[in-house]
Amino acid sequence: MPESRNRKIESPEAPGAIGPYSPAVRSDAGTHLFVSGQVGIDRKTGEFVSGEVTSQAEQCLKNLMALVRAAGGSRASVVKVNIYLESIDDFAAVNEVYARHFEEPYPARACIGGCQLPKGALVEIEAIAAL
Repeated sequence: MPESRNRKIESPEAPGAIGPYSPAVRSDAGTHLFVSGQVGIDRKTGEFVSGEVTSQAEQCLKNLMALVRAAGGSRASVVKVNIYLESIDDFAAVNEVYARHFEEPYPARACIGGCQLPKGALVEIEAIAAL
């Protein structure tokens, strides 16, 4: 099997992986970045920023963007986002946070509620960026 030329991306501003995966992977062609699901954990403390969904969503997006920047991208590079919510009742609150982080044309997006998330997170966000 040929050796992968995909490159693992990490950032000192985002938490490391909590399992056997990379925080983000840049494709071997260097044109796409796949960011693993980010939860609202603060890199410095290793803990959730709060028990409140909007604070966790804000931190998820900070973590996600730290990885995008580490690969040389920007907010405009993000083309697809998936959001996972413990409760779909948090959809509107997370939308408000999300709207502060992206602008037109917004990335394509899916949002799924009713999820059991790692470490008891209330929200998890993953993305694909075109670099």
